[in-house]
Amino acid sequence: MKKVIIIGAGVSGLSAACYFAKEGFEVSVYEKLDVTGGRARVLEREGFSFDMGPTFYWMPDIFEKFFADFGKKVSDYYRLVRLDPGYSVYFGEHDFLKVGANLRDIFETFEKEEPGSSVYLEKFLRQAQYNYRIAIDKVVEKPGKTPFELIMPETVANVSEFMSSVSRDVRKNIKSNKLRQILEFPVIFLGAKPSRTPLFYRFMNYADMQLGTWHIMGGFGMLSKSMETLATSLGVKVHTGTHVNKINITGNKAVSIEYSKNSDGQTEVAEADLIVSSADYHFTETLLDAPYRNYSEKYWQKKVFAPSALLYYVAIDKKLTGLTHHTLFFDTDFTLHAETIYDSGSWPADPLFYGSFPSITDSSLAPEGKECAIFLIPIAPGLKESEQVREQYYNQIMDRLERLTGQEVRKHVLFWESYGVRDFVKDYHSYKGNAYGLANILTQTAFLKPKMENRRVGNLLYTGQLTVPGPGIPPSIISGKVVAKLGSGKLNKK
Repeated sequence: MKKVIIIGAGVSGLSAACYFAKEGFEVSVYEKLDVTGGRARVLEREGFSFDMGPTFYWMPDIFEKFFADFGKKVSDYYRLVRLDPGYSVYFGEHDFLKVGANLRDIFETFEKEEPGSSVYLEKFLRQAQYNYRIAIDKVVEKPGKTPFELIMPETVANVSEFMSSVSRDVRKNIKSNKLRQILEFPVIFLGAKPSRTPLFYRFMNYADMQLGTWHIMGGFGMLSKSMETLATSLGVKVHTGTHVNKINITGNKAVSIEYSKNSDGQTEVAEADLIVSSADYHFTETLLDAPYRNYSEKYWQKKVFAPSALLYYVAIDKKLTGLTHHTLFFDTDFTLHAETIYDSGSWPADPLFYGSFPSITDSSLAPEGKECAIFLIPIAPGLKESEQVREQYYNQIMDRLERLTGQEVRKHVLFWESYGVRDFVKDYHSYKGNAYGLANILTQTAFLKPKMENRRVGNLLYTGQLTVPGPGIPPSIISGKVVAKLGSGKLNKK
């Protein structure tokens, strides 16, 4: 059997491992951390369970397709619940809008806020659905080799969708600032300002408002556990607590990796016929001698990166009111905050923030009568942090949470932990501590993203959010599938 080594057991790495194993290869995965899942990990403390990274379960069809490729169903591994409302957005004290689980309710919300706006929304979502089908059925499983992958009747007919931006279209047709922000916020998951995100990406609004927002009972960590279970059932060997230090090249072929065990620091070598890295792309290149790297340091410095994040995991000794499972706090200037991320690269004075309160839906995530809360502030990658800065922002969001929802929270906090730029660097070797990969702006789309194939080493491939199709859990699953198809073709050809 030909041997495949995968560096990193995040979602893209586990996905790739499953597809390679299905093709009959001997697959070994080497993961730096002691658990699989990468950013989709879980923090457990004193009976509380916090999703450390992703919390929004969007695009459920992608997860269904993944498990179906192996003769399985999502329900074989975990139970899903559709949230209603999907989320709510606070704009001021006791001033919020809820985005329901069906279009009729959403249209009513829009009409109540701005008469006539539902007419535009219906048209907007109809095109969003069409774009979604193009993206999922025609584009996302392309390996990003050439621009010709994007040339097809559907994309040619909709070239204007790439020439305009989400923000331009929304602001031309919607007057209410509240509704504008609701329509613009989903592209934050793509890691770019709405003003620089091609209108084609409105398909994220279809994912939001029509495919819906879901919750995995037991938390997002159930996904990585399920993918690991599937992988091992296919014969994949997963080695956690092992840090890859070097990729050895002979001629133009990657022949082995050198790795050390976290437990004793002992260095070992593992040989392979093909190596795939799902680790941070920039970090992977540092495992190679300079002549074998795809990109220079200057290349990475010029790239526009998606935000990093400052996260707080907060245990509360009572149940909260006036909140939904997912709650966005947009009571400050959306545009100013975006500028601190993409233009000035500075700390925001009054940041937007997001709160996830999964124990509202799932009682297994917190002790009875208590609340599990996760807060996220999008910030510029590369910022220098201190404990003082983290405490400052914690106090700010606690003050605003109490003021906006009219309840005492801070004095009921049992404990809290933070996670930021330096943690993304330490745990994931994330370039500049980014949380979401590259921004999905026009000049970093599809074939313009970092390539999956090493140009100089024929059997070294890359997968994950820094290559195609892009950031997010569903794209990472797809990225694993695409790289496995590329790699299997190389191995079978040989």
